[in-house]
Amino acid sequence: MSWHSTYEFLRHFADSWGLLAMTLVWIGLAAWPFRPGAREHNTRAATMIFEDQNDGE
Repeated sequence: MSWHSTYEFLRHFADSWGLLAMTLVWIGLAAWPFRPGAREHNTRAATMIFEDQNDGE
């Protein structure tokens, strides 16, 4: 297998399955904050800047 045919194979793979994989990863990451158990984490992250620095001590 020559270098050129390897390049062509990888290019075609990235154009088809690579795009599908990147799309699925993007959908998963975009949906991650909306999962059922994330409400507490999201609320904590949203209000963290309003906490006093000494609240945790």
